[in-house]
Amino acid sequence: MGRTKKRLVSAVGLLVALLFAFPIYWMVATALKPANQLLSDDYDLVPLGLTFQHFVDGIGKEGFLSSLENSVIVALAAVAFALIAGLLAAVPLARLRFRGRKGFLLLVLVAQMAPFEALLIPMFLMIRSFDLLHALPGLILVYFAAALPFTAWTLRGFVKGIPVDLEEAAMVDGCGRWAAFRRVTLPLLGPGLVATSVFSFVTAWNEFLYALTFLQNGNVTLPVWLSSFVSVFGTDWGGAMAASTVFTLPVLVFFLFVQRNLVSGVTAGAVKG
Repeated sequence: MGRTKKRLVSAVGLLVALLFAFPIYWMVATALKPANQLLSDDYDLVPLGLTFQHFVDGIGKEGFLSSLENSVIVALAAVAFALIAGLLAAVPLARLRFRGRKGFLLLVLVAQMAPFEALLIPMFLMIRSFDLLHALPGLILVYFAAALPFTAWTLRGFVKGIPVDLEEAAMVDGCGRWAAFRRVTLPLLGPGLVATSVFSFVTAWNEFLYALTFLQNGNVTLPVWLSSFVSVFGTDWGGAMAASTVFTLPVLVFFLFVQRNLVSGVTAGAVKG
């Protein structure tokens, strides 16, 4: 009975994985198809011929390198600022008891649950008042504000999971409070920092609406640049799929770079045997 249940669970898991992987496969396969097969009525899962011309045309399209540079700057800056501010907020929220703490946590939770699209007009008015409209710092500030509640809330849970006795033991051995946090607690927060950084990076990298609203033509991020494959003359499906494939690679590389720490235990190896 147990073996049958495991096989059933494995089959369901494989089916779900294939369901999520199929759109990605279709995107890559379309990018590799010759132009005369793109609008064919035959749903061929395997391209009859392969070509890399769509990748050459997509990468060579005007604005690709500048849009790639903008996306990298915006995403990495949003991740860095969200991690720093989120960590500075998570530690006192987890370790200290002060008046208004529960109310502040409620506000963080409400900010996290608020629909991002519903904040477009207030964000627009605020960024315009700061004279940051049509500039990368304004978009970085928006993505930072979007990622901060999740980062602070998640890191608070990771900090609470680390015994405070470890820091106290380090301070008994001669470390100051900051040195104890840097040498003991901070390394154990690796999984939490990785998880929140992945969320922040993916959010900033894939976001379209705010990038379209807050940046000017010619100074855009990759999601907005991808829309240039649609024109009054039709849609360049080969170029769009090739550019979308290239667009997914940085997220994949970033995930592969940090995935070793993504599932590791919070306090694994913290206590000596």
